[in-house]
Amino acid sequence: MPLAENPIVLDGSVELSKNDIGGKAWSIAHMAALGIRVPPAFVLPTSTCWAYLNGGMTLSEDSKRALREGIAYLEESLHRTFGLGPSPLLVSVRSGAPVSMPGMMDTVLNLGIDQVVEDKLAVEFADEAFAREVHCRFIESYGRIVLKAEVERTQQSSPKELTEQIANQVDLQVPTDPWEQLFGAVAAVFESWQSPRARTYRRHWSISDELGTAVTIQAMVFGNRDEASGTGVIFSRNPMTGEGAPFGEYLSRGQGEEVVSGERTPQNLSRLAEQIPEVCRELLATASKLEKDARDIQDIEFTVESGTLYFLQSRVAKRSPRAAVKCAVEMAEAGWITREEALSRVSADQVKILLRPYLTEEYLVNAQIVAQGQPSCPGIAQGIGVTGADEAVARVGDGEAVVLLAHNTSPQDLHGMIVSSGICTEVGGSTSHAAVVSRQLGRPCIVGCGNEELSALEGKFITVDGFNGVIYVGVDWLPKAKIDEDPDLSTLLAWAREVAPIKVSTPDVTTNFLDLDLQGITELDQVVSYVDDRRQVRSTLFETLEGIEAAMNIEGIEIVTEQPLVALLMAMEVANKRSSQR
Repeated sequence: MPLAENPIVLDGSVELSKNDIGGKAWSIAHMAALGIRVPPAFVLPTSTCWAYLNGGMTLSEDSKRALREGIAYLEESLHRTFGLGPSPLLVSVRSGAPVSMPGMMDTVLNLGIDQVVEDKLAVEFADEAFAREVHCRFIESYGRIVLKAEVERTQQSSPKELTEQIANQVDLQVPTDPWEQLFGAVAAVFESWQSPRARTYRRHWSISDELGTAVTIQAMVFGNRDEASGTGVIFSRNPMTGEGAPFGEYLSRGQGEEVVSGERTPQNLSRLAEQIPEVCRELLATASKLEKDARDIQDIEFTVESGTLYFLQSRVAKRSPRAAVKCAVEMAEAGWITREEALSRVSADQVKILLRPYLTEEYLVNAQIVAQGQPSCPGIAQGIGVTGADEAVARVGDGEAVVLLAHNTSPQDLHGMIVSSGICTEVGGSTSHAAVVSRQLGRPCIVGCGNEELSALEGKFITVDGFNGVIYVGVDWLPKAKIDEDPDLSTLLAWAREVAPIKVSTPDVTTNFLDLDLQGITELDQVVSYVDDRRQVRSTLFETLEGIEAAMNIEGIEIVTEQPLVALLMAMEVANKRSSQR
């Protein structure tokens, strides 16, 4: 049968490409192959997504059969039964694109429960409150993701109350049949590939719309089970600074969506080390193992259920520009990767961000601290405080610099996050959506500033110190950094000079150069006629990929620029693009 018509069991016995099964499923299978403890899972491949989207938005009978076969595998693996007692099987339904898109698509947890199953769980675990909470969490998740209802769950909520909330809004019921639940959740995950936030993300990062998403169905493990349970995220090294020590957060008696959404603020890993030290030791050892295997920083999701550690995903971590540079240099110097690989892991845009303004004591004389929180992406940002993503886009369109202030961010805020110079939230931790996306965007970020702490900053010119987690008013515009003051950037510059396909110098070293800006040259097609035999040339045209590519077509040219590493990295990007097209 074709790949699309079969469930793919993720037990590590067969390794398929990420393009076929998505990054999440690939990581589950790879961890299983490495002997790491993962809950049993299977996947519907990306080809099934297109069969659904191009087939009238209806799950085919082949897809339903594949789901039934996959569930049978989970039942056999765990000796549990989907939708029945005495030992019910509950599952998560997760998206998984070939390219990581954190927070942009949908996940449904605790699927397979109704009132009968809740009662069976209560008996099995001797805990009625736990069983009711699992049921409520499912109704909230299914109502929000599949039925598109606004669901407000509290600790006092009952399944009946939540069901009524949904019915009053959308005139639909959460199915009690587990197969209807499963089919509906899978369809919703496929449809989330086409959601506005996912499209915005792909457009910004130049990710093809043609990839599609796989759907991973995995047996639930419960971080909210008891006091020896919890959930968290660990990075094999610090994604903000690039320092080698592992960094992470842990939420006792919680589930993963609470961490990444910022709904609850987790604690650092010392909490886990105090509570269950043997689990923390296993977690740190496995994080190191996964980093060495991948030769890159890993972003790892895990759950602890009643003292047993399970790994749910490991992927290459989104990181701040500072961490990207430091990690690339250190891994190359350690012999894990080549210098060429190190240079390929740092973009010209990341270097530009590191050369942005910096904050020193002399600029803080008249400054006033107005808010503090947890630093989640280093750097300095300045601009007018705004409290809405749409307002951020509008004001940047008018030529203003803005800092996005939010209670917490969601994937729907991505367009505002992209245009903002910095991001600050009142709640959430360093593994929340705001923190993860800010690091990928290279935006200085502070999270967890406290409820109602940021609204008073709306409309004010503020300075965000993403190194120390401090927000100031009263700071003037700041000067730019210098590359020779940064040892890691200086190292990369030396390596880039050795391998880049173009020569670059700086105005302080090369004084007798042709300045095309002073000659009024504003079009690339004018460059060749003006360069003639003057080979050392400066122009703002060479600050773009198109300009660098034009310069590379002129034999013997040497670009004069104040940002030599930026130009060299862009030249290497052009060369790699040309090589891939041959």
